[in-house]
Amino acid sequence: MSRFEDQVIALAGVAQSARLVDRIAVNGQSPELFMNASIQSLFEFDASNTAEIFQGLGGVRLGLQTLEAAMGKSSAPELSNTLRYVFGILHLERKFNADAKMQATVRARLEHTAFKAEHFSDNSKSLVHNLAGIYQDTLSQLSFRIKVTGNSEFLGQEHYADQIRALLLAGIRAAFLWRQLGGTRWRLLLQRSKVAATAKTLSHLQTH
Repeated sequence: MSRFEDQVIALAGVAQSARLVDRIAVNGQSPELFMNASIQSLFEFDASNTAEIFQGLGGVRLGLQTLEAAMGKSSAPELSNTLRYVFGILHLERKFNADAKMQATVRARLEHTAFKAEHFSDNSKSLVHNLAGIYQDTLSQLSFRIKVTGNSEFLGQEHYADQIRALLLAGIRAAFLWRQLGGTRWRLLLQRSKVAATAKTLSHLQTH
């Protein structure tokens, strides 16, 4: 993988979290494969490559497809909220990146929670609730907040609210990685078509 492809994979992690947040907020549903991959990415502290963080390119395919659709010449209107969440996550990550104490707190709490991730399928609700608590205690205390809109029937239920917060935390982790790999917002805007084309290519690769 080239450095730019790694950036696109990390950005797809952001887009996937944002897309899943939108789906849960609107209809209370999210594809289990992608939900699991995004949640598990929070515990990949020492992955050997970017794709491995998401359990291979297949685990972040929804994010790659979202980038392809959102960054192309004619952005899909149904992705307007997803795009808003993407840029909200990127903005929030910049504030997070400036707070070394908060970074240390999040890392320590993730490491403490990590053993539960080994049994995610059996303890998914508990794990997601713990991750949501990390987000609430840290990132939601920053001056900028991401406003999630959707169906109040789902937004008002703790289970769905926990899923949304856990996914936003996963999105921040992916945005942190994207910036570490050299990603910048202005370059993203200038290279939208290249991002879309690269995402399309990567989404068709069968690597794990």
